[in-house]
Amino acid sequence: MGDILGYARVSTGDQDVAGQTMRLEKAGAIKVFTDVMSGKSMERPGLAELIAYARKGDTLAVVRLDRLGRSLAELLTTVETLRGQGIALLSLEEKIDTSSAAGELIFHVFGAIAHFERRLISERTRDGIAAARAKGKQPGRQPLDMAKVHAAIKLVEASISPTEAARQLGIGRSTIYREMRRMGIERPC
Repeated sequence: MGDILGYARVSTGDQDVAGQTMRLEKAGAIKVFTDVMSGKSMERPGLAELIAYARKGDTLAVVRLDRLGRSLAELLTTVETLRGQGIALLSLEEKIDTSSAAGELIFHVFGAIAHFERRLISERTRDGIAAARAKGKQPGRQPLDMAKVHAAIKLVEASISPTEAARQLGIGRSTIYREMRRMGIERPC
């Protein structure tokens, strides 16, 4: 029987892997590899390091399957890579252990359900946007009110700080700075 190696991933630096790490160690992980990056990115140095470190007979443990990949295809690719090196997958939340035939079957079923759920969310989002457009609404970021931007630039040129100009006109300070750069106007000291 090999070792259990944990893999924890969070999407942003604001999040913490400590909760995942604690659960993985409680499940027997002797070492936990981590990544702080969006699941959209296929580049995961922590996961690559774990796979390079693991030996035949070891088990890669995750708290949930979504920590390992966002799509069914990505999960299956990762599991195939693991299987090719003789490494099993253990998901604590879904109670999946690919070292057994039943665990492998359950993994495929859960992966398909997760993929189906993401597709449903995507379809609902598209339907919601279409319904909003049908009602004459413009979903997404509203167009920039250039009259307000020009007024803000005039205030800044009249020695009002960009922060104060933004507050007075109800627009973002970063918008003023961006438009000043775009127009070639230097930032006030």
